[in-house]
Amino acid sequence: MPTSHYDYDIAVIGAGHAGCEAALAAARLGARTVLLTMNCDSVGQMSCNPAIGGVAKGQIVREIDALGGEMGRVIDATGLQFRMLNRSKGAAMHSPRAQADKKAYQFEMKRRIEDQPGLTLRQETVEGLIVERGELRDESQREDEFLNAQHSTLNARITGVAVRGGGVYRCRAVIVTTGTFLQAIMHTGEAKTAGGRAGDGTVATMSDSLRELGFELQRFKTGTPCRLNGRTIDYSVLEEQPGDADPQPFSFLTDRIEQSQLPCWLTETNPHVHALIRANLHRAPMYSGQIQSTGPRYCPSIEDKVVRFAEKDSHHIFLEPEGRNTWEIYCNGISTSLPRDVQDELIRSVRGLERAEIMRYGYAVEYDFAPPTQLQSTLETKRVAGLYFAGQINGTTGYEEAAGQGLMAGINAALKLKEEPPLIIDRSQAYLGVLIDDLVTRGVDEPYRMFTSRAEYRLLLRQDNADRRLTPLGRRIGLVTDERWRRFEQHEAEIAAANHLLSRERHEGPTLEEWLRRPEVDWSWLAERLSVVAELTITDRAREQVEIEVKYAGYIRRQSLEIEKHQKTQSIRIPAAFDYHGIPQLRREAREKLAKVKPADLGQAGRISGITPSDLTVLMLYLREPERLTGASSAPV
Repeated sequence: MPTSHYDYDIAVIGAGHAGCEAALAAARLGARTVLLTMNCDSVGQMSCNPAIGGVAKGQIVREIDALGGEMGRVIDATGLQFRMLNRSKGAAMHSPRAQADKKAYQFEMKRRIEDQPGLTLRQETVEGLIVERGELRDESQREDEFLNAQHSTLNARITGVAVRGGGVYRCRAVIVTTGTFLQAIMHTGEAKTAGGRAGDGTVATMSDSLRELGFELQRFKTGTPCRLNGRTIDYSVLEEQPGDADPQPFSFLTDRIEQSQLPCWLTETNPHVHALIRANLHRAPMYSGQIQSTGPRYCPSIEDKVVRFAEKDSHHIFLEPEGRNTWEIYCNGISTSLPRDVQDELIRSVRGLERAEIMRYGYAVEYDFAPPTQLQSTLETKRVAGLYFAGQINGTTGYEEAAGQGLMAGINAALKLKEEPPLIIDRSQAYLGVLIDDLVTRGVDEPYRMFTSRAEYRLLLRQDNADRRLTPLGRRIGLVTDERWRRFEQHEAEIAAANHLLSRERHEGPTLEEWLRRPEVDWSWLAERLSVVAELTITDRAREQVEIEVKYAGYIRRQSLEIEKHQKTQSIRIPAAFDYHGIPQLRREAREKLAKVKPADLGQAGRISGITPSDLTVLMLYLREPERLTGASSAPV
């Protein structure tokens, strides 16, 4: 069969949330990019929960937007309901979340993909990667020109992608964003079906291709609940959950949310439901032994909830609309892979759902993933040059985590092709930095989900200041448009003017800044009493920034000093080709783990599980003064 060849700079495999952001970023940075998907009708599809954002996840979406990504703008245009979570808590905990019109979101993302110059969307089934093996110029041996470049010793580089039917896409970089589709199996009770999502197939040969290249693969599982026909639900007995009266956009480019909002509804399980589940655990794949892979700890199935929290009589079920033009309702809180007959009885036993009809049954899906310690901080693999992994293939769960990885992989692939410095975001700069550092340094033993508790500097990494933290970085690499930059500069000017006013003007002795630090005083309190405040031209977004930074000034200053102190010692660079086995004073476990991860600096080395302070002391001494340890005793420190 003759082979058809197509030439691109970058090929992205998979058009989910990671693939869409990766392809858009790469194309916007000037790379001729092709986005390959098994089904062009599934671009940007929400396979599980029809929502974007949430605790810590909302911060990631704001960061994606600040760098010039697309997720925030699409949910602003297609959201059904917007809520700011944790309003009663401190600013660091505020997290935006929005219910999505699932199909509208998908079509809007697809349209933006199709509109993007330099980006081609193709319906193809990828069968394998094309790699050129042999001796390459060892980039790790040269002086490290770029901060955190982390080049490793590679003996292979990507040259293309082979697709079903004899096609070959020749390219210089490939970004794999295959989600849950690698060797995927869906489970509903005893029934098993090949596929990574209901109605779609699986990718069988890609796992073989990755193993042949020497990559380690493991298995994870995730699940989804049943969907109901909303016309058959008795809403009169349910608790209504409306959206915010003042819905806050995700994107800095969205002035306001114009569309009307739809309510969600709340009900709960009960003792009868729990007894039904316990009686059928032997038919649940996770408990029968049919599934042996690990699922997400923080998004458990209803079977897990009943077993792990046996003392609880009920669990919440959030009934969430999937779109404006459908009656379909997502049952958030009862993810399950129980058999169909058990799901039927379970639903009919819940208040308000006595006559509800199931439109789609819940299921679990098992799939291959590649442990992310096989990646550099750019998300390029250590084994094959030009090959990047992003999304659930890295052991994560969630649309937002996937999209963030896709964005960073797309950026770094394009920058590498242009021979420009990579973009590696520090843990102190963004949740995106925390996410990627956790993955490549610590790896995963369960599907990774972002939480605010994972970020040690979360007071600085708030959703309200994502633009101030990251837009200058996006502008530097060329991903932030002129319009976004113009708005950002205006925003910064308003904040500067307000801060100048607060520090200069006084009211009954204290400065206005000192007044604003008081818990009972806010901007409106000052505006009611002082015309100079009331007459200042400032947007609500800028005013919020000023208030937060004034009220939290002491905490922010303290955390900034912690970062500065930490970076003085932790930023000591480690050459990519550093020989840990050549330091006999290091414990064997430390040598093995350091050699596997290949940390970029002392800080990353310290975050590797099992590395002790004494290991770091030896490593720091060797990096600074190797002659002090040369010839020393080989006894472990």
